[in-house]
Amino acid sequence: MKNKKETIAIDMDGVIADVEAQLIDWYHRDHGILISREDMIGKPEPDAFPNKEVIFEYLQTPGFFRTLPVMPGAIEVVQELMKDYDVYIVTAAMEFPLSLYEKYQWLQEHFPFISWRNIIMCGDKSVIDTDYLIDDHIKNLDFCKGRPIMFNAGHNSNIDHHQRVNTWGEVRTLFNDIRNLSKSEAV
Repeated sequence: MKNKKETIAIDMDGVIADVEAQLIDWYHRDHGILISREDMIGKPEPDAFPNKEVIFEYLQTPGFFRTLPVMPGAIEVVQELMKDYDVYIVTAAMEFPLSLYEKYQWLQEHFPFISWRNIIMCGDKSVIDTDYLIDDHIKNLDFCKGRPIMFNAGHNSNIDHHQRVNTWGEVRTLFNDIRNLSKSEAV
């Protein structure tokens, strides 16, 4: 009998999809003010912009979630993780109802190798029960039933009570280390 694979839940916005880059680009396009990623450090995304109401409008604008840039390295590392783990994309989509279909379309374009069975669009991630959760929001990580892994973002830079990864390269290294440790413990 084949052993069951461990599970990884991966957040979409801010983890595989670069929301910060999209907000910076759209704000610069519409207001001529260029906010840097450094300007966003330690602040919730809206608070980093002079007119934070516009940020909430963007999140309700058709096309916002559909055109998010992919985080560098995310596609390749997620494909690698799928060899040894059951990977799920878990994204909060209920707060911004337009995002439901756009997020699905985005995943079909950039991550077509992830089955629809492994895509979970929800409102509250505390119901997710996986071995690992990679997320950028503390509100999700604090209630993680498995091992929480915080993906670096400006808004979480001052938080240090979860293991942090800064890039998808660091995610690869972390899971290689976990895999190697498991193999050595099995011997």
